[in-house]
Amino acid sequence: MIYVHIPFCKSFCTYCGFYSEVSPSDWDACIANICQEALQRRDEILPTLGVDTLYIGGGTPSVLPLSLIEKVVSSVRKSSGRDSFGEFTVEVNPDDVTREYAQGLRDLGVNRVSMGVQSFDDGILRWMRRRHDSKGALTAYEILRSSGFENISIDLIFGIDGLSDEVWKDTLSRAVSIFPEHISSYQLSIDPESDLFHMVACGKYREASDEKCRRQYDMLCEALSKAGYDHYEISSFAREGFRSRHNSAYWDRSAYVGLGPAAHSFDGRRHRSWNSDSVPSYERCGETLSDEDILCEKIMLGLRRKEGVESSLLDDSAVGPLLRSGALAKGNGRAWIPEDHFFVCDDIIRDLV
Repeated sequence: MIYVHIPFCKSFCTYCGFYSEVSPSDWDACIANICQEALQRRDEILPTLGVDTLYIGGGTPSVLPLSLIEKVVSSVRKSSGRDSFGEFTVEVNPDDVTREYAQGLRDLGVNRVSMGVQSFDDGILRWMRRRHDSKGALTAYEILRSSGFENISIDLIFGIDGLSDEVWKDTLSRAVSIFPEHISSYQLSIDPESDLFHMVACGKYREASDEKCRRQYDMLCEALSKAGYDHYEISSFAREGFRSRHNSAYWDRSAYVGLGPAAHSFDGRRHRSWNSDSVPSYERCGETLSDEDILCEKIMLGLRRKEGVESSLLDDSAVGPLLRSGALAKGNGRAWIPEDHFFVCDDIIRDLV
């Protein structure tokens, strides 16, 4: 299981606080360092290949020319000894998708694309500072589909102060109408590293109310359930057979190697490491988890999933009140958060850890 972080974007979205740079002059040097890192960490990569996935994310990987993506893929193949991966995902922005680019990804062995749509409303997209409009998102989707991609995921965002229920309903309707294999949907959060954080501090943006966010989350769950999607994780919905194998492995605490600036790694036991957020070169840091850290991780990650966790991990004194309130369910040796309580999962998990 390998993740590659491409830390470049053409511009920064209003809400984004992830590490990224707008600096094409750093592309070649950064990619060279990622390729070198892949080869140097071969001994770490090999034990993770029980989860047969490669994920190239960012940032915006699709801002790079295919020749640089190809260099990364070639180095990962050499390091892993794999010519192909069961699930090979690349993140793209709609306005980067051309027929030539889509075919180039196919030629590299990419079999899954994750596209940052975020909204099908042009006003909301402009507020987000997205580089595409709703028509462009639909065009990009059709290009990917006609290029042979049979596994497409799209991202959507709700819980925005200026997002009305009517507009959100329309976005959900459009998303369902194109019927992607996978949909990830997130409530807008205020990241301290984002422009949105400063807009809030200056009084230029007011956060949406909890009531509005809850209502739009319920609309999301209902619309995708009716369309036949499996709500298998708090923010993730999949058609049958199309759960994200890569993301599911994170929640299972499987071992993975992250390559590139700001990428994280985990040995599957008790050691986590991460690369510094700098380009073109970067350094690696790490930590060893305590037994208490491991238990908390198992509970926090496991309860994000529909299947939940082994009930033996939980303190009976904390479980009882949650069972009685309906915030937790239990059976066959497992405990899980029912879908109608997913929205407040953080509060429930806090009570358990």
